[in-house]
Amino acid sequence: MYSYSDFDKSFLASRNAQFRAQVERRIAGHLTEDEFKPLRLMNGVYLQLHAYMLRVAIPYGTLNSGEMNMLAHLADKYDKGYGHFTTRQNIQYNWPELRDIPDMLDDLGTVEMHAIQTSGNTIRNVTADHFAGAAADEIADPRPVAELIRQWSTDHPEFQFLPRKFKVAVTGSETDRAVTRAHDIGLRMVERNGVAGFEVIVGGGLGRTPMLGKVIAEFLPREDLLPYLEAIVSVYNLLGRRDNKYKARIKITVHENGLEKIRDLVNERFVEIKARFNGIDQELLKTIQAQFAPPSFKEGDTAIFEKSRASDPVFRAWSDTNLHAHKADGYAIVTVSIKKHGATPGDATADQMRVLADIAARFGHDELRISHEQNVILPHVHKSDLPEVHSILKANGLGTANIGLISDIIACPGMDYCALATARSIPIAQQIATRFDELKLEHEIGDLKIKISGCINACGHHHLAHIGILGLDRAGVESYQITLGGDHTETAAIGERAGPGFSSDDIIPAIERLITAYLELRETQDETFIETYRRLGLTPFKAALYPESAEQSHAA
Repeated sequence: MYSYSDFDKSFLASRNAQFRAQVERRIAGHLTEDEFKPLRLMNGVYLQLHAYMLRVAIPYGTLNSGEMNMLAHLADKYDKGYGHFTTRQNIQYNWPELRDIPDMLDDLGTVEMHAIQTSGNTIRNVTADHFAGAAADEIADPRPVAELIRQWSTDHPEFQFLPRKFKVAVTGSETDRAVTRAHDIGLRMVERNGVAGFEVIVGGGLGRTPMLGKVIAEFLPREDLLPYLEAIVSVYNLLGRRDNKYKARIKITVHENGLEKIRDLVNERFVEIKARFNGIDQELLKTIQAQFAPPSFKEGDTAIFEKSRASDPVFRAWSDTNLHAHKADGYAIVTVSIKKHGATPGDATADQMRVLADIAARFGHDELRISHEQNVILPHVHKSDLPEVHSILKANGLGTANIGLISDIIACPGMDYCALATARSIPIAQQIATRFDELKLEHEIGDLKIKISGCINACGHHHLAHIGILGLDRAGVESYQITLGGDHTETAAIGERAGPGFSSDDIIPAIERLITAYLELRETQDETFIETYRRLGLTPFKAALYPESAEQSHAA
């Protein structure tokens, strides 16, 4: 993974010292909150519903054990003993005192971490496939490119005050685990005649106007990537609307101007920009790539893994759901669920973080990843170590076998924390997970993505869920709308709204009716919810959600 240069360390120390002075001025009353707001946002500090919140960047979701231990330290020393992993592969601390945040940033600096550009109208944390560098199906590890983009975009003088926030995602596989179609720019590595390049997607985004990105370049040579990205962002910076924040994202710019016009403007700008790079970006990329060399994978007998699967049904269930194919023989990718039934999706205690750091150091080549699905990945674990790893995870509340199942829910913080939220997300996620655990149905149901947002900003990605839930305020009462048929993968789709919303008391029974209908409608046990939905459409599921309306329609 990338290691900071002397310049990086000096830059970060200077930036943190500058912010410390700004915090001191705010506490002393020399800055109003309105004056302080743009300064704190540049350093990842929000004012939430009850307290300030610090959002720490985890670039392209990659951590080592030292960094994870530091995140645990921050949770214990400055917060309430936990942190919240987000869908942008960041971590949030919801309860710090403002006076402590400069100390938190200095502590982060000792392990080469920061909170720069995790907020504000700038290029945010660059995300990547959480299996990057390990996946059996990837063309190449996309993280060196993500790091190149991070360095280019950090404090870029032209892009610090864009019309609106800007998000970039990168994947090195045809299997899209980075949700590229829902980003301002999505990059999918592709091959042409044995040469790796990128399919460039532009104009995706969720929120009140969800849109899937469009392909602006089918194949972009890798050496053209950075100047082409700069061309896109500079065109957006000029054309993007600043008169209405709800129409300021690049998705609206592409929609209002048309993809062809945007492509022409980008190509024109690209010709101007490319000559200025003079290959320096490719020299930098080579230096970065050297720091992402794969670990020295060990060879060993995997018989203990097979024996444990055969003799221990709990281990077998966990290995069926939480392990994925690795590119190295004898290895597996481990997804650690931090969504124990009834827990808050995305929350990890400081003790759990330390356990994960220890496992990574002992068994995982000192690497971890954070997924956009709010789980933690151990990307390189030899199968001979998996029984012991599973035992440690179980003992620390981290052994839940539910990855990809109904309780593996994405949820934003909702009205429990967020000042923008209009309804609670966390309790609904907890109730769904608990209910289907009681019913002992989730393994019978199989692959199913539920995602919950507490407002139209869609931080829970509900538009891209097989079953999406959007919490709204209806005359002071929480109401939960359901969307069906969304998909965040390479077959991305925006879900369809099923009908009127449900109260907080009625939403769990509604989900239960929906699942019961699916189990009755599927042709085989292997047919997933999304496959059944695509085969039959909305009608039978809507009838299950609104049985009274269906009966009235049938009677008429």
